[in-house]
Amino acid sequence: MAPKNQKNTNAPYAIAGLILALVACLATALGLVTKGIVGAGIVQAFEYTDKLNLFLQISIGLMILGLAYYAIMNPDAIRRFLSGRQARYGSNSLILALAFLGILITVNFLVYQNVDKKWDLTEDQSNTLAKETLQALGSLPEKVQATAFFTSQLDPTSATETLERFKSNSNNLFSYQFVDPDTNPVAARQAGITGDGKILLTMGDAKEIASSASETELLKALIRLANPGARTVYFLEGHGEALLQSGGSDTLSYSTAKSTLEAKNYTVKSLNLLTENKIPEDALAIIVAGPLKPISAAEATLLKKYVDNGGALVVMEDPVILTSATDTAPADPLANYLEKYWGITLNHDLIFDPTSSQNPLFAISATAGQHPITENITYAVIMPQARSISLPGAPTEGVTLTSLLSTSPNAWGETDLINNTSQYKNDPGVDVQGPLNMAVAGENAATKGRVVVIGNSQFASDTNFDAYGNGNFFINSVDWAADQEGLVNITPHQSTTRSMLPLKTISLIVLVIFSILIVPGAIVFLGVSSWVARRRRG
Repeated sequence: MAPKNQKNTNAPYAIAGLILALVACLATALGLVTKGIVGAGIVQAFEYTDKLNLFLQISIGLMILGLAYYAIMNPDAIRRFLSGRQARYGSNSLILALAFLGILITVNFLVYQNVDKKWDLTEDQSNTLAKETLQALGSLPEKVQATAFFTSQLDPTSATETLERFKSNSNNLFSYQFVDPDTNPVAARQAGITGDGKILLTMGDAKEIASSASETELLKALIRLANPGARTVYFLEGHGEALLQSGGSDTLSYSTAKSTLEAKNYTVKSLNLLTENKIPEDALAIIVAGPLKPISAAEATLLKKYVDNGGALVVMEDPVILTSATDTAPADPLANYLEKYWGITLNHDLIFDPTSSQNPLFAISATAGQHPITENITYAVIMPQARSISLPGAPTEGVTLTSLLSTSPNAWGETDLINNTSQYKNDPGVDVQGPLNMAVAGENAATKGRVVVIGNSQFASDTNFDAYGNGNFFINSVDWAADQEGLVNITPHQSTTRSMLPLKTISLIVLVIFSILIVPGAIVFLGVSSWVARRRRG
């Protein structure tokens, strides 16, 4: 054994072990970071997993060998480190480091074990689904596939967040995907999708469509999906209305509208009130699509009673000049009913729109009102040879009216259609001035009755259904009229608003001095004082 005071000649070479251990430690840290990135899926490099594991094993081995070499070559330094003041301080640091490492490992383990769970840390729980939604998701009988039809013009961020919440709370019974209807129009047509931002829900052979990706609309569609029932709408006939089946290129028909409604689980039937003299009990809505002759007073009475009992009408009436040899309107009991009880007037005119790039007789929607029917319509609605609608009268108490579509201010409603055939001009003293209402919706809060009145029927025909927003507007009108609003009422979140009160000038000055001068100055003073005290103690 060497004497105690004998100098260790191997000590200068021991530093090589520390250098090796430090390089190996850095390599190990780099390898662990790379492994974490690959494991999180940020970088796709799974084929290098085995090589990465081998790299970590080698680097950890080299780190241990380097420390062992240093301990063998310079045992005196190890002995002094373990017995001196540095050991005490070092042991405290080691304990703190091990405690921090243990907490970090525990937290990561808990997160890994609950990777599919989400935590809502907002005060008002704005990112948590309503209890009604959670109940519906928890009672799903089988898997539900949601297909969101979003074009590139619509931001899917909000929809993705909502659908992800549905998925994470469904016990793996809810999944979703996105489809662009512009690049895959066949899938959109087969699903009965006519607009942007709608969600198709399928469960087995059943399917339902949510008009938007909001929690409320998705929940309504889920409830309809889990509780299927008859949803029947009727097209009125017997007055020269368009056919429901394709009748050739020269015949106005609604076969596309009918097939689209049927794709949405509607049962579409015809109704002749002149022969049946009653309205079926299963009618969710009655559609009056472009009659060439006015309906009778008896039919108007039946329709009034039906709407008074919570029914719904979708009325599409063309200008009188297209259904009569003169511009003098014959008696129209349906129009009289709409004006008397709803305050909706079908004007005796023909819309001229000089800003139309196609034809001045094509009324083009320039603005849309705030309403569920127009909520997701991103394209203009074009109505060939339409009449305008006015809201001059006071509607029945409790009735709410909304203008759905309006023309540009340059359009006008031509009233003299017989004597002015050579050149139509806007006569401010006679003609109806723009902007003109093209469509109006009304709802009676007391009776729950609903009406949608449109000054044109051709826009929803087979020829024009797929033009711009035409089909979407028609289907939305029927959806809203026939909607079962009482299915569910979601408890809304009460948002908590936080705002900082404005500071007075003196308060702001004190805050700046305290944060910029006093606090940093105190820290510097304490540091200098500690340094001076140590210097005095030697």
